[in-house]
Amino acid sequence: MKEFFAYGEKVEGYDVRVLNEREARAGAGILFAFGLMALFNSVTLGHMAFTRVFISFFAFDFLIRVINPAYSPSLLLGRFFVQNQVPEYVGATQKRFAWIIGLMLALPMFYVVVVHPVHNPIKVLVCIVCLLLLIAESAFSICVGCKIYGWFFKEKASHCPGGACEVHFKEPIQTFNSMQKIIAIVTGVGIMIGVYLYMQKLEDKTFLVKKVREMMLSTEEKQALEDAAYAKEEAAFDEEDDF
Repeated sequence: MKEFFAYGEKVEGYDVRVLNEREARAGAGILFAFGLMALFNSVTLGHMAFTRVFISFFAFDFLIRVINPAYSPSLLLGRFFVQNQVPEYVGATQKRFAWIIGLMLALPMFYVVVVHPVHNPIKVLVCIVCLLLLIAESAFSICVGCKIYGWFFKEKASHCPGGACEVHFKEPIQTFNSMQKIIAIVTGVGIMIGVYLYMQKLEDKTFLVKKVREMMLSTEEKQALEDAAYAKEEAAFDEEDDF
């Protein structure tokens, strides 16, 4: 029983308990894929059933991760796909800290989506934040929670994903020359401008953006829009009745 609650695995050559980062990245990728599906189901189709199931699974999965990641469903699925790859060991303590942050995001989402559904723009923003954290870990091996842990417990952080805790200088292939910096900056700015134009300039032309905007409204704002639409229809009816 004591070993069950011991967090992480003992691996020869490591002075701390560790986890397999390849497994964690695979699990994050799986959750990101299903999370994206849940978001689009709720936004484009207005169906919340899949989203409720996903949020419930997400919260349960992160609870298991915080207790003992060896039994996390998503991590075990990730293990299946990467079982033939050489493990990349990372410190278990900072990963647990990162997953606690994930659990803190998941529990309020579980309440406002599953237990007591409410229309609130915050839940959409939290969902987007979760997806960004998942894609950062799965695609770029960037564990944001691990970095936050390093800010508070710098002396305790070791064996971070990608060796980030141990890297004190960059190889030439990791640096940018002037032209590469310009290309990267222009690309990033272009993406942000494109997203802004898509969300702000095409709101009357895309069903997706319309649904996103509706989800961002609070119950009071939705009621105000419905009242305004009703008043407009009533005014139009009165004008027709005058004839």
